Amino acid sequence: MIILGIDPGIAIVGYGVIEVERGNFKMIDYGTITTPKEESKPARLCMIEKCLKKLIEQYKPDEISIEELFFSTNTKTAITVAEARGVLLLTAAKHCGSIFEYTPNQIKQAVTGSGRADKMQVQQMVKTILRLKNIPRPDDAADALAAAITHGQTNRMSGQFRVK
Repeated sequence: MIILGIDPGIAIVGYGVIEVERGNFKMIDYGTITTPKEESKPARLCMIEKCLKKLIEQYKPDEISIEELFFSTNTKTAITVAEARGVLLLTAAKHCGSIFEYTPNQIKQAVTGSGRADKMQVQQMVKTILRLKNIPRPDDAADALAAAITHGQTNRMSGQFRVK
């Protein structure tokens, strides 16, 4: 099974593509979608949609795992990231149709065994689980791989959205 993990953002969207076969995890690709801050918000959202569509067409994931928003104290930033996340969800629904959502704590719990794990612990476990030589960089890509791993390790019936 091919899983595309997504760490939402407006300036940087992390993505990670893994294959899960009989409980074994293999990293296929990871990286980021970046948008220039000089561009208008609608232009940036269109860039995110276009890039995600290309990723879905390239890797043909069976399922997509996306991190839910963590509300920070900066409401303006949270709203902008939520708008980008909406574009990501819509694009995923249109081009894959099998989407699963996980909270940051669910991802930490699935990857490290503790919902209170810090970023470095999550990154180290991503490296270990995928048998990588180095921790994936940037952080957004490592977070996306963690979202994909979470989906591969958990009950895949919770948090599911399927387009018929």
